[in-house]
Amino acid sequence: MKFAIIKERKNPPDRRVVFSPQMLAEARSQFPDASFVVESSDIRIFSDQAYASEGFDVSQDITTADVMLGVKEVPIEALIPNKKYFFFSHTIKKQPYNRKLLRAILDKNIEMYDHEVIIKANGARLIGFGRYAGLVGAYNGFRLLGKRDGLFELPKVEHLRDLDEVKQELDKITLPNIKITLSGTGKVARGAQEILDHLQIREVTDEAYLSQDFDEPVYCLIDVMEYNKRKDGAKGDKYAFYKDPSPYESDFMKYAKVTDYFIAGHFYGDGAPFLFTREDAKHPDFKINLVADVSCDIDGPVASTIRPSTIADPFYGYDPATETEVAMDAPGAIAMMAVDNLPCELPKDASEGFGEMFVKHVIPSFFNGDADGILDRALMTQNGKLTTRYAYLQDYVDGKE
Repeated sequence: MKFAIIKERKNPPDRRVVFSPQMLAEARSQFPDASFVVESSDIRIFSDQAYASEGFDVSQDITTADVMLGVKEVPIEALIPNKKYFFFSHTIKKQPYNRKLLRAILDKNIEMYDHEVIIKANGARLIGFGRYAGLVGAYNGFRLLGKRDGLFELPKVEHLRDLDEVKQELDKITLPNIKITLSGTGKVARGAQEILDHLQIREVTDEAYLSQDFDEPVYCLIDVMEYNKRKDGAKGDKYAFYKDPSPYESDFMKYAKVTDYFIAGHFYGDGAPFLFTREDAKHPDFKINLVADVSCDIDGPVASTIRPSTIADPFYGYDPATETEVAMDAPGAIAMMAVDNLPCELPKDASEGFGEMFVKHVIPSFFNGDADGILDRALMTQNGKLTTRYAYLQDYVDGKE
């Protein structure tokens, strides 16, 4: 089995890669029946020479490979027919902008494996960049705080070498006595929590957070049953909520009344209550004035997230009264950070972490008969057709949705 590390061709450029040179060498060591070729690239965070130094063939021609490993969507004209591809296709939610891509994958008889659905049997994701989104998102929120209030200056993450340097910059700042709410319990939230803990911000219980004032910065980590409640007043159940959120309504306002900085690190499922609405943000008791929306669902559960922002221009303001975008430091505005490709700012660490997960969970499946069903669950297309698991996308492919 021959694997190719493909060049990222999507614009704006993404410097991440599935395997760092060192992790690719580790994969070669663990799986002697696998061979690897690296497509030459002047974009990725690791140079061609770094791969060549590890003994890998770096070439413009990767057509001899069986499996193509990338990160972002591959442009249609660059797809090689009759190959296996791994990348984030952004099609499983029927995203209109990638309909033609999925059609081309089918037309070219490509076996498509989407990173997003490399999952355990219970549906839990095995790989991804969530931790790095949380790390960068939380840092960017503090950068916004310092910039807006004239407290301190933090450099952009993209100008720093790696996560160690990010944390070194955080060591230089002093925070005011703010209260921070962090939503979620997955990889994104854990990444954000890593930043909060590095800053030695004390985590407090929900009860203390909601009822007390503090003479130091503190944070509270909330899960779905903390910020949602049953409409009938009965006790909530997390797993019942995941199956059917319709009996629930948001209970987030109790946090919004005492929070300065909200980090949105939760996963939002279709049909779940919004955390806060535009009307909620108008309430005189609504206190949140800064949001780092790592989840970045536009015009959805976080009402102030009215558009994604960019690495180049990461901040904007939301005026609750007019429901419009304003300057981040406008009077009464909620200052917003809503970059939707945060891991791109930390390409070295993100690539190294991704490769560790990929060599642990995915590569073995090619050599153990897919004993855990990982490849089977991630396989979207085969023999020019959608697989049974993804047959729900047929109307999307046909243009009926």
